Amino acid sequence: MWQGSVVSIHIAKKDSAPMESLPAVRAVPGRGLEGDRYFLGTGFYSRKASHGGREVTLIETEAVEALLDGVENAEGRRLGITLSPAETRRNLATAGVPLNHLVEREFWVGPVLLVGTRLCEPCKHLENLTQQGVMAGLIHRGGLRARILSEGVIRVGDVVRPKTA
Repeated sequence: MWQGSVVSIHIAKKDSAPMESLPAVRAVPGRGLEGDRYFLGTGFYSRKASHGGREVTLIETEAVEALLDGVENAEGRRLGITLSPAETRRNLATAGVPLNHLVEREFWVGPVLLVGTRLCEPCKHLENLTQQGVMAGLIHRGGLRARILSEGVIRVGDVVRPKTA
C-alpha cells in the first residue's frame, strides 16, 4: 500500500489570478477550499454547467518535475519546461501519490476524506497562463479532480493515503 504527502497548497481568489501558497486551508464539502476561486464562484469554469468536480484539484510533484526534460516539440527538440506546482493551477501538490489510480476511489488527505472524480487534464487556458508545451507535457499527468466528503483543515506535510475498507 502506498502513502504520500502534501508538498504545497495553492488557491487563487479569482479567474486567472496568480495562485497563493498557503500552509493550511479549510476544505468544505460541496464548496471546495475556503478562499479559492471555485469556492467563491469566480473560477474560469465556474459559469459552465460542467464545472463540477473542481472542489479540489491535485497534482503529483513528480509530473511537474518531469516537464523539465520530458517534453518534445514537433521537431523532436526537448523544451525543458520549468513550472512550479503553483503554476499548474492545482490546489494540492503531492509526492508519492498515484493520482491517476484514485478516480472513483476515496482517500484521506490528512483529516479530510476526498473521492477522486476524474483526471484533471491540462487545458489551453493553463497553457495560455504558463508556456507553450505545458498541455503536451501534462496529458494524462495533469492531476486529479476530487470532491470533499468531510470538512477539515489540510496542511502542508499531511499524509495522503487510500481509505481502507
